[in-house]
Amino acid sequence: MIETTLEKIAERILALDEASLASLWSTYKKRMEDFDFSREWEKSVIVFFIINAVRAKNQIFNDKLLKAQQDGERVKHPATKPDLKLVKS
Repeated sequence: MIETTLEKIAERILALDEASLASLWSTYKKRMEDFDFSREWEKSVIVFFIINAVRAKNQIFNDKLLKAQQDGERVKHPATKPDLKLVKS
């Protein structure tokens, strides 16, 4: 149950625009630094780390992609359609 919930949250987060998330980084950093004993502060910490997680994921992805391209590997994103060729018409 918890794992399924976390997977659904991850899917929703992956659908968000990185630029929009990045624009919120400083807002949530400031909220996190202004500690108080509230649920809002707790949510701010979680959001801040979610934004950082997306940034880290994208950095790792881009580094691996660049290395693969430099090594001459053909890189396909898993969401792309498979390479198909006509065998018989």
